[in-house]
Amino acid sequence: MKDTYKKILLEIICMLFVLLLVYAAVSKLLVFDEFKIQIGQSPMLTSFSGTVAWMIPTVEIIIALMLVIPRFRLPGLYASFTLMVMFTAYIFIILNFSDDIPCSCGGVLEKLGWTEHLIFNMAYVALAVIGILLMGDQNMYTAPKKYVTA
Repeated sequence: MKDTYKKILLEIICMLFVLLLVYAAVSKLLVFDEFKIQIGQSPMLTSFSGTVAWMIPTVEIIIALMLVIPRFRLPGLYASFTLMVMFTAYIFIILNFSDDIPCSCGGVLEKLGWTEHLIFNMAYVALAVIGILLMGDQNMYTAPKKYVTA
């Protein structure tokens, strides 16, 4: 794939993550009390609901900022991957080991069922992997190194 197409694809992936993360964080913060209650209804998070309710949107915003700043883009993609894997694992556990638990995602994503949400998250995990692989092509993002020969 040509470097130009790789750069465009990487930009699209990063902007999709920025859009998702900022949208999700703002949606949670706009209905924070409801979000905190929903977190508290999760059997896995009940005792940590207050901390987790603040931590999730804060982390989402920090990761979105990392993806916008070129210097922090690769760590931002790794953080996006990690966050999406954690959310995906949580959904998998809910689907397989828990009764009906309300989704605490916020906004339009809250309208998805658990299975659809799992598929959505898996797609974003794949996007993060593609972004990381694209960033791994160092020739595309750094100036060629000049070697001094004696």
